[in-house]
Amino acid sequence: MSSTLIDSAEVADGYRAGRTLPLRVELVRQLKRRRTMVMAGILFALPFVLLIAFQVGGGPGGDNNRVNLMDTATLSGANFAAVNLFASAGFLLVVPVALFCGDTVASEAGWSSLRYLLAAPVPRARLLWSKLVVGLGLSLAAMLLLPLVALAVGTAAYGWGPLELPTGGELAAGTAAQRLVVTVAYIFVSQLVTAALAFWLSTRTDAPLGAVGGAVGLTIVGNVLDQVTALGDWRDFLPSHWQYAWLDAVRPQLEWSDMIQGTALSITYALVLFALAFRGFARKDVVS
Repeated sequence: MSSTLIDSAEVADGYRAGRTLPLRVELVRQLKRRRTMVMAGILFALPFVLLIAFQVGGGPGGDNNRVNLMDTATLSGANFAAVNLFASAGFLLVVPVALFCGDTVASEAGWSSLRYLLAAPVPRARLLWSKLVVGLGLSLAAMLLLPLVALAVGTAAYGWGPLELPTGGELAAGTAAQRLVVTVAYIFVSQLVTAALAFWLSTRTDAPLGAVGGAVGLTIVGNVLDQVTALGDWRDFLPSHWQYAWLDAVRPQLEWSDMIQGTALSITYALVLFALAFRGFARKDVVS
């Protein structure tokens, strides 16, 4: 029997692997999930929580003579947005990334629907690609939501004005907006390691909590190790070592060197972990 007859017998007319599980379908499915709405609510509420804290506490600032970014929060809307990013970049923004990328495949396995998706038939690579793109897209949306809400809340409370720098000087409002875009972009890239780790774990377990918790836990371990000065130059190989390199964007002269190193390291680790996820899932015996 010819290969053409075999293909026609095995593949239904009109079937196109690239059209299975469209991104819009996966996006709608993820947007309707309760954890997506809860996470959006938390990120939306954070600027209001900080605003109330500053109102009750009389504004930021400590008793020492050192001035940091937190002390400039009430000077303008741009400062308030920058402070929200500073307060959340170390941990809070890690959670939605781990959640959206770590829960996506494991939850299907936990619901015993993964095998039915593959039997649809959705090619394994196509399934992972759709879920990864949507997971990263939601992670980016979460990182955009926080500063946008903070900028609106801060502008309403403290007015629209330049970004006052803790080191002295200021950035014009237009320049400040550009620097905030650079900041969000770098934070997103720096979190690709957490996203890739969560996604890889999601293809290895049927427990969403294990994938999400494992990614968050290992990220915290990396942060702890970065504080161990005895490691010396070995800390340069930790993604967490470069997570605050974006602070170079809130200086009079934008410095790229640390952000370039952090970006290169994060992308390298992420590509390796994503490759492991696709390779392992292609060979996995899916029974859930």
